[in-house]
Amino acid sequence: MIRIDRIVQSFLVICLFTATALAQRAGKPNVLLIMVDDLGYGDLSGYGGRDVRTPHLDALAAAGMRFTNFYANAPVCSPSRAALLTGQYPDLAGVPGVIRTHADNSWGWLSPRVQMLPTRLKEAGYQTAIVGKWHLGLEAPDIPNDRGFDHFHGFLGDMMDDYYHHRRHDRDYLRLNRQTIKPEGHATDLFTNWAIDYLEMRRGKPAPFFLYLAYNAPHDPIQPPEEWLAKVRSREPGISDKRARLVALIEHMDDGIGRVLAGLKEKGLDRETLVIFTSDNGGLLSVAGTNGNLRGGKQDLYEGGIRVPMFAAWPGRIAAGARSERIALHMDLYATICEAAGLRPGSAIDGRSILPTLRGEAQPAVTRDLFWMRREGGTKYRGQDYYAVRRGPWKMLHNSPFEPLQLFNLETDPLEQRDLFASEPKIAQELTTALQLHLQRAGAVPWQRPEAAPSTIKITSKTGSKR
Repeated sequence: MIRIDRIVQSFLVICLFTATALAQRAGKPNVLLIMVDDLGYGDLSGYGGRDVRTPHLDALAAAGMRFTNFYANAPVCSPSRAALLTGQYPDLAGVPGVIRTHADNSWGWLSPRVQMLPTRLKEAGYQTAIVGKWHLGLEAPDIPNDRGFDHFHGFLGDMMDDYYHHRRHDRDYLRLNRQTIKPEGHATDLFTNWAIDYLEMRRGKPAPFFLYLAYNAPHDPIQPPEEWLAKVRSREPGISDKRARLVALIEHMDDGIGRVLAGLKEKGLDRETLVIFTSDNGGLLSVAGTNGNLRGGKQDLYEGGIRVPMFAAWPGRIAAGARSERIALHMDLYATICEAAGLRPGSAIDGRSILPTLRGEAQPAVTRDLFWMRREGGTKYRGQDYYAVRRGPWKMLHNSPFEPLQLFNLETDPLEQRDLFASEPKIAQELTTALQLHLQRAGAVPWQRPEAAPSTIKITSKTGSKR
């Protein structure tokens, strides 16, 4: 009798666990958020790239909604990633610039006060993982496992000095959770394989998952596998060596993403997964990156530095072949994913959900001022900030701390050729006032760990690091 009671009790516990898990899962999609590194607006064939072939990403875009006016929150890596994962402007999250290995050239500290996207999703029963590039802290308590991720298989640092040796400044930053690892292979292939491994871990599990897959491609150094470079050279006989290498690195990455998407389908997860793709900033011009006909590139606050590809697919929820001209930013994806998971994004964030737009529902335009900024060292920037602010079609910016402000109307001048600062003083003053209010908010947020702040800032570069 006692044994039967125990069997019944165990059965009831299993049933309760299963019912709880299914209740958590009901109506909530898995989320696969793919962010790539330094991919320019014109460097996908689906966005007009003429010498690059990205069939897997093009197919993903065709399966859902493609945005033509989507923006990174900054023209460089760390700030954009901070905005994506906190739903806030990066300087309000403590990351106004790039977080790097050396304190005298590091310009951010992810605020301990922000509530990270994976932490929020865990409230809705999600399992959370990051595969690939983190770039928001190099040690505890600023590593993924301390900031809401259950699983981390990737790279802590800003970039790799070599795609095959994986080190940065002769330090190992590859981790499996908290353990240092030293795998062999091209970093793109590693991240692809690790993402597929994670999908296998989630096969058949009742709880939904959030997988943030962050490739470091096509960031420099531009090191495509030789067989991919040979394919590009044979197909594009007139291409420069520099451009051929970048195209090959992008196409190799596209192939890896195709393998991940195929793994999602093979494991029976594709029908219940929201897939979002974007880039952290514009393409780097010095390595032959292209940003369509937009002005500027990575590091710039002109459109080429901050407008990026973004598209999302969700079978049965987002219509295939859809397109949107709605203006949105990385920080809006935080709110969007929260809403898809059945969570209220909260009033403490700056992002606004675009889920109704993705579902094809009417969604009024959000009336808001938009801000971009970056803090950087070197003799070009000298540890100071430069900013852009947009209100409707009007955009005011300076592209270094020491340049005068410029004013453009993006409706009539999308390539930012005609400076109207002198001829539109009223608009210029209104935007200046809005920017000042933002600066007051951001000025209250620390961006250095108190114990890590260097006593002296060294000027180490003639132009300021691009990494």
